[in-house]
Amino acid sequence: MLIPAAYAERLAATPVSRHTVEVDGGNAAYWVYGPDDADTTLLLVHGFRGDHHGLEPVVAYLPGIRVVSPDLPGFGESGPLPDAVHDLDVYARWLTRFATRVAPGAVVVGHSFGSIVAAAAVAGGLVTPRLVLVNPIGAPALEGPRGILTRLAVAYYRAAASLPRRAGESLLRNPLIVRAMSASMAKTRDPQLRRFVHAQHDAYFSGFADRDVLLDAFMASVSHDVREFAPRIGVPVLLVAAQRDDITPIEAERTLRTLFPDAELVEIADVGHLIHYETPRQAAEAIARFVA
Repeated sequence: MLIPAAYAERLAATPVSRHTVEVDGGNAAYWVYGPDDADTTLLLVHGFRGDHHGLEPVVAYLPGIRVVSPDLPGFGESGPLPDAVHDLDVYARWLTRFATRVAPGAVVVGHSFGSIVAAAAVAGGLVTPRLVLVNPIGAPALEGPRGILTRLAVAYYRAAASLPRRAGESLLRNPLIVRAMSASMAKTRDPQLRRFVHAQHDAYFSGFADRDVLLDAFMASVSHDVREFAPRIGVPVLLVAAQRDDITPIEAERTLRTLFPDAELVEIADVGHLIHYETPRQAAEAIARFVA
């Protein structure tokens, strides 16, 4: 897979190990990056249809910090939870229990859908000294600049759910649709970086367990946003937002900041909803400063 040289070199120099743990009856896979004796540990929560790979470019620019990065239940190498509807309450509860077992006291970092899960968990009692939300979902997805595309996505996922299972999952993993989604989110004009973004989505965007998990998570992602939980989060919060995000416009992110008791906003120009791929260094620098 094509990886921009700066990421590849830094990742290669970063210690990493894979682990598993049982949480809520499901087998969760997670990766630990960086030195075991670091003063600071981050707990990363990836976005919808992603897995731990998506945040590795950010990890590459966090030397000296220990990072714990799980695959959420039903995505990547983590199995779905038995007999569960994978809604927001289930994900928030899972994250709280995972953090208690694997990364107690870690700073929680959520990206996109992970920002909703992280905010819900912290508002519900997950203990963390600070919270970082990257590309936070700060407004209803159906009302964003591309609300019509979100409505089309709702129809797409519902259509996949109505088909026979094999046909439905084939539609959800269709490479042409995955590429269209990737192209709609990428803002960079750098051809090498665009190829990297598309390669990441080609490799990992279809790594979900089954269509039921995917539909549950999708409905959770478009039915909630961080505003619901902001007033109940008392720890310091860092919002890392993109000025060209099509899912949550920057004006909504500025409003979101005011809903937290203690929050700051870092805006990154010339990027959309893929901060973690297109401007990982800027995001990492903001995070490192915030947790220092």
